[in-house]
Amino acid sequence: MTVSVLVVDDSGFFRKRLTEILTSSGQIRVVGVAANGREGVELAESLRPDVITMDYEMPIMDGISAVREIMKKHPIPVLMFSSLTYEGARITLDALEAGAVDFLPKNFEEIARDGSQLQKILIDRVLDVARSRPASRAQPTSPSPRTAPQPTPIAPARTAAPGRSVAPARQAAQPLQDETPKRTSRKSPARHFSVVAIGTSTGGPVALQRVLAALPASFPSPIVLVQHMPASFTPAFAERLNKLCKIEVRQAEDGDILRPGLALLAPGGKQMMVENRGGQPRVRILPGDERLNYRPCVDVTFGSLARAFPGKTLGVILTGMGSDGKEGCRMMKQSGSPIWSQDEKSSVIYGMPMAVAKAGLSDEILSLDEIGPRLLEGVC
Repeated sequence: MTVSVLVVDDSGFFRKRLTEILTSSGQIRVVGVAANGREGVELAESLRPDVITMDYEMPIMDGISAVREIMKKHPIPVLMFSSLTYEGARITLDALEAGAVDFLPKNFEEIARDGSQLQKILIDRVLDVARSRPASRAQPTSPSPRTAPQPTPIAPARTAAPGRSVAPARQAAQPLQDETPKRTSRKSPARHFSVVAIGTSTGGPVALQRVLAALPASFPSPIVLVQHMPASFTPAFAERLNKLCKIEVRQAEDGDILRPGLALLAPGGKQMMVENRGGQPRVRILPGDERLNYRPCVDVTFGSLARAFPGKTLGVILTGMGSDGKEGCRMMKQSGSPIWSQDEKSSVIYGMPMAVAKAGLSDEILSLDEIGPRLLEGVC
């Protein structure tokens, strides 16, 4: 099935170039172009495309305002284009919170230097976004500050359809027939974990915010976070989480010691491993291996935890495309550690958690709004 796309950007050159690349696949049809956010909102309503590509800085109405309007009127999956700068990161995170599904650098040379590779990345990303579902009309509740006494209620999450077949984003996701194990109300008793590890990709910035906002400053275990994200974005993302959550959140540095109530975010472009020195969790930040698709990589971090704290780590896999985390979860599971994964219905992209569930590695399959409270119940 052909995916219909609306391109919104104030640069005529960028609109033309992106249209040429996307239509070259034969799987994508550009049904309209807009030069500003206001035009984009109007065309989204009249054309009802499967995907919208959106610039963030435009006259009349900027991209974030346009995303908010689109999500309010008729939610459609949005792929943002932004700059790989600190300010670009801040704006992109605002766009993701407003309802955008994913983002790419607007400078094509930052995506890929080779033209054929660039074409493949852009086309694959649009097709992946088409399989997602946009944010619901209900906006997420704003988390209370770190000093607030009660955790913030978690708003309903987005849904996603699995598989490679491309379906219009407005259709309801079909249930996955062979998800293993099935959702169950059975819960393992609370126990102490040396480390709680959370891995995620597409949809992760909003998902992590909702999960971590439910945790008190006194949360009893250290936390490590692996989010697929460029190097220029992770500092801004860590700062954002730290302002919105009661636990402390910051970007990890080599040699950082993990402690209860602290979450360390793997820096973009590098790999984060955890080692055990006398029972004390400590992170090592290593250069990103060009042979690995993801930097940071969930498999690398989870695999190091399986070796450093066998049977003493809780692994959690949230929304994301691909299967990063499956092998790391397998290593953790073999060492005796439990694995939780997000369910299909609440995932923006049901790729990473599906890979873990289908491999039979998930001890519990939970909706996004269950994970934070479940951490409070299951970790002591």
